[in-house]
Amino acid sequence: MSWGAELWDQFENLEKHTQWGIDILERYVKFVKERTEIELSYAKQLRNLSKKYQPKKNSKEEEEYKYTACRAFVSTLSEMNDYAGQHEVISENLTAQITADLARYVQELKQERKANFHEGRKAQQHIETCWKQLEASKRRFERDCKEADRAQQYFEKMDADINVTKADVEKARQQAQIRHQMAEDSKADYSSVLQKFNREQHDYYHTHIPSIFQKIQEMEERRIVRIGESMKTYAEVDRQVIPIIGKCLDGIVKAAEAIDQKTDSQLVIEAYKSGFEPPGDLEFEDYTQPMKRTVSDNSLSNSRGDGKPELKFGGKSKGKLWPFIKKNKGATPEDFSNLPPEQRRKKLQQKVDELNKDMQKEMDQRDAITKMKDVYLKNPQMGDPASLDHKLTEVSQNIEKLRLEAQKFEAWLAEVEGRLPARRQSGLYDGGQHPPAINNCAQDRESSPDGSYTEEQSQESGVKVLATDFDDEFDDEEPLPAIGTCKALYTFEGQNEGTISVAEGETLYVIEEDKGDGWTRIRRSEDEEGYVPTSYVEVHLDKKAKGAKTYI
Repeated sequence: MSWGAELWDQFENLEKHTQWGIDILERYVKFVKERTEIELSYAKQLRNLSKKYQPKKNSKEEEEYKYTACRAFVSTLSEMNDYAGQHEVISENLTAQITADLARYVQELKQERKANFHEGRKAQQHIETCWKQLEASKRRFERDCKEADRAQQYFEKMDADINVTKADVEKARQQAQIRHQMAEDSKADYSSVLQKFNREQHDYYHTHIPSIFQKIQEMEERRIVRIGESMKTYAEVDRQVIPIIGKCLDGIVKAAEAIDQKTDSQLVIEAYKSGFEPPGDLEFEDYTQPMKRTVSDNSLSNSRGDGKPELKFGGKSKGKLWPFIKKNKGATPEDFSNLPPEQRRKKLQQKVDELNKDMQKEMDQRDAITKMKDVYLKNPQMGDPASLDHKLTEVSQNIEKLRLEAQKFEAWLAEVEGRLPARRQSGLYDGGQHPPAINNCAQDRESSPDGSYTEEQSQESGVKVLATDFDDEFDDEEPLPAIGTCKALYTFEGQNEGTISVAEGETLYVIEEDKGDGWTRIRRSEDEEGYVPTSYVEVHLDKKAKGAKTYI
């Protein structure tokens, strides 16, 4: 099955066929190239899609991704990013193993085809030249034969004519002989050229053309094999990334299986739990006895006509007081006092952790600078130790600043973590003891819509208390004696009930020291006392009075 033997006369058709084969190969290269562009575009779109839905850093959206379902979604986005990377790998491998390789091969194929057909045309031109030489020799032989025949006929005519002189007859005879000789020479030349042409023709059809066509056939078969191998590579490139793509999909499934509805429900509780206790039953208010009205310690009513819920408690209250917090419509307070206790505790704890982390970074930097300074001291040629003093001082100042800031937030955190005065009273007086009289009990009184109080105010000791049916439980007691003094280290705004505001540097009397809950009871004057965070004051106890202090 040789093209040289079977297609010896199809030179032009083979030329067209091989050109078609190269066109097919170039078309396949173009197809693969466009596939690589599609893969790159798809990978880019997947990456952009994954990036678009990633939670933004330092935003509320990032906080929402603490839920297991949202974390699974983030994992899905991450896996899709890796999935996109595999499509980029497909594009790269197709380009390197097929597109670039076949592009070079096409150029080599074109050069080889051109050389083979150039050789074929050259052989074709040679045989055509030999054919023309044969035709010319044949025509010359034919012409000389005809001339010799005419010369012989003319001689015979002249020889038969009695009127022609002998000289003319001789001349005709000689001319006929010359023509016959020329015919013989042409015959010999024609025979020689014919033999040469036959040899050339035999070589052309049995040697040159089969050899050239064999090269063209081998070239075409290599092209066919090459395109088949490229198609296998095309499939193998996709097959190679299937395991990794499978892992990406397995990662998505694993993330989905990690979703826990119970965990998410618990996170909702932690996110929105206020820390307040639900209100208890309301007690009957007897308006037939206006001077003996009592308000339940767990009831809510509008105080001062501002429409805000506040806690009402009578003298018999021994339960846990609600820590009501003022709402600020403007900027968020530094101590997050606008939040419910549980949310405030979380924010304060987060802030403390951030400050401790920043402080640790500064301390690490200080240690590094100290070590560098020691190196400079031991090896002066490496640097000037004095050049690090300014930086060391700056870092130390930053550490001190962060430390003070952390102490401030830790004090606020202590205030929230079960160390509020109201909570302290609840735990201290459940054993049947009476709670101390608090100066700002007036805000617990029920007010009329116009803001005026409906009950008389007691003027004794400047303390405003409710006139209730349970006044017999409040025996007149002497104020607690001072057991020492304290100096305010920081300014404290006593916004919660039972606390007292102090200014930085102010000196006050200590009437009850810290019981381990982080609060100290102090007095400014006979009728103004309350609790402040222990970390906000510097306490100096009177050793003589310490043993004489009493508890209510």
